[in-house]
Amino acid sequence: MKIRIKGNSVRFRLAKTEVQNLCEKGIAREKTAFDESNFVYAVKVSDKYDNLHASFLNLGIILFIPKSILSDWHLNDQVGFYHSQTLEFGEKLELKLEKDFVCMDETVEDQSDNYPNPKMLK
Repeated sequence: MKIRIKGNSVRFRLAKTEVQNLCEKGIAREKTAFDESNFVYAVKVSDKYDNLHASFLNLGIILFIPKSILSDWHLNDQVGFYHSQTLEFGEKLELKLEKDFVCMDETVEDQSDNYPNPKMLK
């Protein structure tokens, strides 16, 4: 799982196994270790919200997704889910949850569990 944060925008990208775990087990999570603590980021199924919803809890980010919109994401070609969350004082937090595709450039990162890039299939 990868996260990209820029300003008030958070994008989660999940590999095939992570998408399958989210759909079948209700959660996909990852952590980054630091000397002082771990930074945890996760995507979790929840019926508390009608759309994507992010929270910063216990030194980590949790992105909640309703089961009703998640459905069989691991079995279909839908790339992702997108939502603009209105924060307490009116600011917007742009949320993106996407399948992670193989990069088209030369990268040293292991991409064996990523989805085939549609641009490479043409």
